[in-house]
Amino acid sequence: MEVYPGDPQVKIEILHTYEKNNWQLRQLTLGTHTGTHVDAFSHMHEGGETIDRIPLTRFFGPAQVVDLSGRWPVGKGLFFSQEADCSHLPRILAAKPPFVGGYITEDLERSLLAEEIVTYTGLINLELIPLGRTFTFYGFPLKIREGDGSPVRALAVLDS
Repeated sequence: MEVYPGDPQVKIEILHTYEKNNWQLRQLTLGTHTGTHVDAFSHMHEGGETIDRIPLTRFFGPAQVVDLSGRWPVGKGLFFSQEADCSHLPRILAAKPPFVGGYITEDLERSLLAEEIVTYTGLINLELIPLGRTFTFYGFPLKIREGDGSPVRALAVLDS
């Protein structure tokens, strides 16, 4: 899994085995912003909502992978196939997305979280989703008490 420089490294330790305990159990140690993850508003803004207080309805819905120079839908999640930065913020805000992700700069992420727009980073395989095609995105966080973010298993469901 991708780990941001300075964040804790991923560790997976086997604690119980079939041979010794008649079951398996592993201990995972990782940061809340490891690999594919979602950011709570509190991640970059003191006093912002934490991951356990953001309604689950904010973590899924219709979305599109968009090109920076192309058309963007209104009211759908936006995932960028190219690096989006703060110069794109006015256009993003005008599109009123419930969540944004893909290739976004840290400054843009900070600005989006200030506007209470959920952000996803560390997404993979965006290039497999046709540009401009609406799909249903699911990226549910773990319910981490007072969490600033959470790893997610992100899914894009394309209708046939």
